[in-house]
Amino acid sequence: MEFAYRTDIGRRRPNNQDYVGIFKNQSEATLALVADGMGGHRGGDVASEMAVSHLGYAFEKTDTAEIESIVRWLIFELQQENDVILQKAKQYTDLSGMGTTVVAVIISGTRFVVANIGDSRGYLYRNGHLVQITEDHSLVNELVKHGELTPDEAKRFPQRNVITRSLGVSSDVDADVTIYDMEYDDYLLLCSDGLTNMVDNEDIAAVLRQDMPIGSKAQELILKANAAGGPDNISALIIHQDRREPQ
Repeated sequence: MEFAYRTDIGRRRPNNQDYVGIFKNQSEATLALVADGMGGHRGGDVASEMAVSHLGYAFEKTDTAEIESIVRWLIFELQQENDVILQKAKQYTDLSGMGTTVVAVIISGTRFVVANIGDSRGYLYRNGHLVQITEDHSLVNELVKHGELTPDEAKRFPQRNVITRSLGVSSDVDADVTIYDMEYDDYLLLCSDGLTNMVDNEDIAAVLRQDMPIGSKAQELILKANAAGGPDNISALIIHQDRREPQ
């Protein structure tokens, strides 16, 4: 398994409120996270860093490799972190209203679990096909699902960055959590909306298809988002299953 990520401030934002991390537990399971913070002043970058750092630290202390136990752990820890972010936002006025999206993958053996809150996405690239394996928790996605906007209209919708779920805004956490099997030569991509708002799925797939190191692929995705205008922070984390399982 190989991992690489890049995060970039973009071309218009004064600071980077995205935060990315990769962690291993005592059973060699791997947790990868991308968080996209929100909130005025410095709240967004505090919330995203808290989420990634706290979840990563807690994961490193675990020793389970059993995927169902990992799912239970992840759901519990997301709720715990939500409570911590809410408490911190109440404690400091300059952090009031802060929150963050989270997309996470935990890989153990030949299986992985993906969880998301908000509109940071997870993709699976397998056998030449790119599939989004998370669902955006956003206003624009709700309108598309209910037939009030077409996918093309959604790209130009002025409120497309309004999210309907996040970590640190309400007392309840409602993460989507799904378990998948992993196959040889699979790619997983975790990214913030600074990438997906500017680079379409066909172009993302074309980058993942290229014969280059995965760090170069992550950097190429950043360059494409910036070339398209780069109005937001951009993060791309790529995981590649480069080893066949023993028969």
